Amino acid sequence: MKLRFFATYRDITGSKEIDIPAPPDVWSLLTLLSERYGKSFIKEALNPDGSEMGDNVIILVNGRNIFYMEDVNTPLTDTDVVSIFPLIAGG
Repeated sequence: MKLRFFATYRDITGSKEIDIPAPPDVWSLLTLLSERYGKSFIKEALNPDGSEMGDNVIILVNGRNIFYMEDVNTPLTDTDVVSIFPLIAGG
């Protein structure tokens, strides 16, 4: 599975893109990334106690927002491309 990071997630991971074996679903991916990248990743991607995806992250699977799929239960495969963005506001 190809995993792409943007903006602050690129800073946290030190990578623009990595290849990893696909976990079963998006929540498992967030758990894996939290273990790998620690508190900085958790602070950006999850709610304060780490039990849910935070409001400041956008995750696309093959260009589709998981919000319109099965949210954190969206299944993943080794052929997927997952993109992780911070929520950016502006005017």
